[in-house]
Amino acid sequence: MAGSQDFAADPRNADLRIYLNGDLVPRDQARVSVFDAGFVLGDGVWEGLRLHKGRLLFLEAHLERLYKGLSDIALDIGMPSEVLAAEIKRTCAANGMEDGAHLRLMVTRGEKKAVNQDPRNWLGRPTIVITAEYKEPSPAIVTQGLALATSSILCTPAEMFDMRLNSHSRLALIRALLDAIEKGGDEALMLDPNGFVSSCNATNFFWVKDGRVMTSTGDYCFNGVTRANVIALCRRHDIPITLGDFDLGDVAEADEAFVTGTFGGLTPVNSLDGHRFPAALPGPVTTQLRAHYEALKDEDAGL
Repeated sequence: MAGSQDFAADPRNADLRIYLNGDLVPRDQARVSVFDAGFVLGDGVWEGLRLHKGRLLFLEAHLERLYKGLSDIALDIGMPSEVLAAEIKRTCAANGMEDGAHLRLMVTRGEKKAVNQDPRNWLGRPTIVITAEYKEPSPAIVTQGLALATSSILCTPAEMFDMRLNSHSRLALIRALLDAIEKGGDEALMLDPNGFVSSCNATNFFWVKDGRVMTSTGDYCFNGVTRANVIALCRRHDIPITLGDFDLGDVAEADEAFVTGTFGGLTPVNSLDGHRFPAALPGPVTTQLRAHYEALKDEDAGL
């Protein structure tokens, strides 16, 4: 079994260049200090990006989310978004990439004087890393789908640990995934503190009943760029959608379900806690939305 981020190995990734604080270095030479705040504490934020037909998809939305996260953790990287965008494109060009790539943009508070939590104990130089790899979602996952298992690890409100902040610290989400794997799942479905269905450990969750798409209010789930695009696509194409508070009993009655994320787009779900959804994969509404999403990608790429 594998999760929503499963991909096939690509030999082209062996010799790629990694962006590290302005330099483009061979993969096997990309190193950060053991005193880096990201390594020591998970003190940083990140973005995942996809390169599609020469275009970094929805780049403005991703950078807006990144800089909001930087502001939330009081980290000024001294680089405006348009300059950072140019550096991302430079990384793709250095690797000769035009399509089929997945990028991870990582920003941490950088090296510290000593290992401790205080953000004032840093050397004033953030660490910026951009990896660009050839990665495509596994084709088999579209017809096989994901098996979800409900985790006992809950999503948290913004005043505790904000799910909408793309923090380097993912330990709670990894614990949720480990819980799901132990229960036989590929990915975890997580509830909010009130017991309502919220999010998966790495993706956002949608399900369909009688042609209507349902998802959480968004108060406790990832601030997903793909999630926002799917909601907008439903409204643009007159597909009924409801954002609300739903319990597991509501989901158990679903006809079909899917998860969303930058890497996989819309990934079908086959079951929850051993209960299989009745629609053949991908379900009819999932298929319709996947087609609309592919068209949106081309639209964003200017095609």
